[in-house]
Parts: sequence; C-alpha cells; structure tokens
Amino acid sequence: MSTLLDSAAARSGCRDTLGRLLDEEIDALLGLERLLIAERDVLAKNDSPEALEEVCSHRQLRMTQLLKIQDERRGLLRATGHTADTAGIESLLRICDPQRTLPERWARCADLADRCRGLNDFNGALVASRMRRVEGMLEILTGRKRETPIYGRQGQQAWVAAGRLLAAEA
Repeated sequence: MSTLLDSAAARSGCRDTLGRLLDEEIDALLGLERLLIAERDVLAKNDSPEALEEVCSHRQLRMTQLLKIQDERRGLLRATGHTADTAGIESLLRICDPQRTLPERWARCADLADRCRGLNDFNGALVASRMRRVEGMLEILTGRKRETPIYGRQGQQAWVAAGRLLAAEA
C-alpha cells in the first residue's frame, strides 16, 4: 500500500476524489453519447453542414472535458503510486474503497465509453460511405476516375495516380 494512503483520512479523501471524478466522467460520457446520437441523426437526415458543424463543435468541447477528467485521474493514480491503466485504478479502488462503493461507477464509465465508441464508429462509417458516394458522383460528372489510394510507411493514406509516366523517349 502506498504511504500516501496509510491513514484512513487519506483513503477517505482518495475515495471522495475518485468518486467525484467517476461521477463527472459518467456525466460527460452521457453528454457525449447524446451528442453522438445527434450527430448520427444529422448525418442520416443529410441535414445542413451548419447543423453538423454545431454538433461537432459541442462534441469537441465534451471530448476536452473528458480529457481533463482523465488527466486528473492519471494524476491521482501517479500521486498514489499506481499505474495509469485499468490495473492501477482497480488496485486504487481496492485500497481506498474497501466498502466497494465505486466499482459500479467505474464499470458504468467503461460501458458508456464502449457505447460512445460504437456510436462514433457508426458515424465514421456513415461519413466514409457518403464520401464514397460523392466521389462516385464526381467521377460521373468529371469523367475522371479518382486516384488510387496507397499507404505510406507510417500507415497514413496517400493518393497517387495509377500508371504515372516517369520518362519517355521518342
């Protein structure tokens, strides 16, 4: 056990701080979930770009809030000598919350994060599908086929024309 958590008062303070952070994270994740659903609805309705931009702006603010909560939780874990991962938080929960009042909130955070990830993945797939459709329409209108995608050493996608002429002799 960390020397910072040797006293009952220190463990109680740690439990209070961790409980507050988990409550804030649950609230932020619920808000993010609502925004991702709103984003999905805007994308599905093919609503105005302004409506999508507004939802995305609010989503970005919520993500900033979640990152601040995560940073504060990491600071608490480091200050108490724990790793900043699932094992570290589970260890801290065992030490500072012997009554086991917080694990349910931690599990709720994990569940909400998974739901948000699923919504975000769906929205990303919807955007990618729309982009392919628009690209296909542009190919029809312009009569030019889009360049072939390739991947660089870092895995980034780049676009190059297929069959590019490098040299010619007459």
